[in-house]
Amino acid sequence: MTKNDLVARLTELLEPHAQEQGFELVAVELAGGRSAPVIRVLLDREKGLTLDEVASANYWITQVLDEEDPIASPYTLEVSSPGVDRPLVKRHDFVRFVGSTANLKVQIEEKRKSWTGVLAGMDADDVLIDVDDERVRVPFDTILKARLKGVVDFGKGRGAE
Repeated sequence: MTKNDLVARLTELLEPHAQEQGFELVAVELAGGRSAPVIRVLLDREKGLTLDEVASANYWITQVLDEEDPIASPYTLEVSSPGVDRPLVKRHDFVRFVGSTANLKVQIEEKRKSWTGVLAGMDADDVLIDVDDERVRVPFDTILKARLKGVVDFGKGRGAE
């Protein structure tokens, strides 16, 4: 089973359980080597996640993986929120985050392999992204990796006028 097949299988196993528990399954990522893989499960809720919710999710995810046993070797499970650099995986992610800055890494025959700009939605099978005052159409199927470009605003520091 390839890495992509395993990620697809894990997503298929966990998605219905995540919905049952009131979570959005943002992404399943696989890292590490074959002998000691790391399964990262990124979950979210509209109001964000608490530490207790992450712990609860870790419990039911472990149960699902133990029951289904999709990985023969020992593995490490990491469950977390997607954070400020949230992955964009599903088509609706590119509509949901219109107006947000994102980075897209693509596999196409052109010279440019990555785009950073403001998401402008989807048109048919193309992701629309505004880059340097130009609207670019990126075929969804050519996107290898896409993430929001997180912006952390700490506001004015203490004592700042």
